Amino acid sequence: QVQLVESGGGLVQAGGSLRLSCVASGITFRINDMAWYRQAPGKQRELVARITRGGITNYADSVKGRFAISRDNAKNTVYLQMNSLKPEDTAVYYCNGGTGLFGSWGQGTQVTVSS
Repeated sequence: QVQLVESGGGLVQAGGSLRLSCVASGITFRINDMAWYRQAPGKQRELVARITRGGITNYADSVKGRFAISRDNAKNTVYLQMNSLKPEDTAVYYCNGGTGLFGSWGQGTQVTVSS
């Protein structure tokens, strides 16, 4: 079955940067669109960034120009480079399919941005 393992979160001051990683197994990674999602306390999970199998990217308006999604098919890994972080970016970040969701979620990685 699909296994998604996110890492790289932490506590950072506003304006700082973090790089998240997600290693996927149980899928043919290179043919799947991938995405990062986040869920803040008391809010619904939302799409943050998507990358197609061909490398085309798109972003939520709230992170455009600050975040960059990328992938390494040789490592079955998708990344999220987050710059100029804001307190409102505080959330648990997850990766999953970018077109259709896989059957399960990973544990996520906590990102906390202090003001």
